[in-house]
Amino acid sequence: MSLDRFSAQAAAYARFRIDYPAALYAWLLPLVPGRQRAWDCATGNGQVAVALAAHFAEVEATDLSTNQLAQAPARPNLHYQTARAEHTPFPDAAFDLITVGQAVHWFDHAAYHREVRRVAGPGAWLAEWGYGLGRISPAIDPLVWHFYREVLGPYWDENRWHVDDEYARIPFPFADVQRAHFAEQRQWSAAWYLDYLRTWSSVQNYQKQHGTDPVALVAEALTQAWGPGERAVIFPVFARAGRVK
Repeated sequence: MSLDRFSAQAAAYARFRIDYPAALYAWLLPLVPGRQRAWDCATGNGQVAVALAAHFAEVEATDLSTNQLAQAPARPNLHYQTARAEHTPFPDAAFDLITVGQAVHWFDHAAYHREVRRVAGPGAWLAEWGYGLGRISPAIDPLVWHFYREVLGPYWDENRWHVDDEYARIPFPFADVQRAHFAEQRQWSAAWYLDYLRTWSSVQNYQKQHGTDPVALVAEALTQAWGPGERAVIFPVFARAGRVK
């Protein structure tokens, strides 16, 4: 079943995680013939759901974390509720679009696909996307990679490695599959980036086991390499979409 790895740091997740580029929606939305109802599955704090609410008459957004949902912005045509990806309260054939941002690697994929097929309306599309490590500079990127792989490697759930290969090992048995890549850029200070690292599920797993903050292990070297002020952090975003019915 789906795993909840973000309730404990829900407020930090809402503040320090990225949202997604406008180019992603410009690529996705023309594929979808209907604009009546969309479902954002595993919405977290609502980044995708809020964007969809500008284009659909109604948006349903679900997450298994009530703490995450408590951070989500309200919109008049947007309804949040607690539910797992594999089992929802929605009627059959309810949606024109189903989206999952940076979460499908946590699901029971067979059960999730059954639910997608059940709630997808005629002509509906499913879109899934995620993003990898941000690129910063030749001096900083190796520090982050070592922290990610060597320091935190044992503390990542195995599901996480699906992100590294852009979901290539996760089945996507749908029609007319489209794939795309984008970039999302942020201007961050070293302190902000370190707080972003603290939203990682592996950091939370490390803290639970050892009672200390692993980000402290990289903070001094990263801050020194970063220097004063802000730097561009460029996150590579990958996406795939397919027609469900």
